[in-house]
Amino acid sequence: MSTPEIGPVLQRRRKAEGLTLGQLAERSSVSKSMLSQIERGQANPTFAVLWSLTRALGIELADLVDGAVPAGTGGTIEIVSPHAIPEMRSPDGQCRLRIFSPPQMAGMTEWYELTVEPGGILDSSAHTHGATEHLTVYEGALTVTSGGASERAHAGDTARYPADTAHSIANRGDAAARALLVVAYR
Repeated sequence: MSTPEIGPVLQRRRKAEGLTLGQLAERSSVSKSMLSQIERGQANPTFAVLWSLTRALGIELADLVDGAVPAGTGGTIEIVSPHAIPEMRSPDGQCRLRIFSPPQMAGMTEWYELTVEPGGILDSSAHTHGATEHLTVYEGALTVTSGGASERAHAGDTARYPADTAHSIANRGDAAARALLVVAYR
């Protein structure tokens, strides 16, 4: 396994954020000369230095090592291939959530592709106070229950409901249903 090319990734991210070497040095407490050496591949940074840089740039350490550069204000476009999209399944395997939102958005706004097989139910505990969910059904129909209310949403419908109480999404039809699920936190 080869050593990851951290320097170019770091430089692209710094430029995407519109930062000079001096500004990143000030923000991260890593010297300007050390930053320059890292970007040129002339220095091998310690874990502590990498940690300081990732905190200053608001990225994960894995992003530097893997070479991924999340989109910043400088117009960078991040492409995530389908095999790199994380996926979760319910214990019974009837519900699948593909996680489209980036990790740094967790607890703010999250979005998922939800597929529910016939008879499947995605049960959720209450999220934080003020959280809401927005479920847009693309295929089939899904029944949403939140608090004491229950409504059926068909293809093309969007259901908006409180998610700071126990809630569920069920497929009572005879074909798989697919939807976009957005969770918004206050």
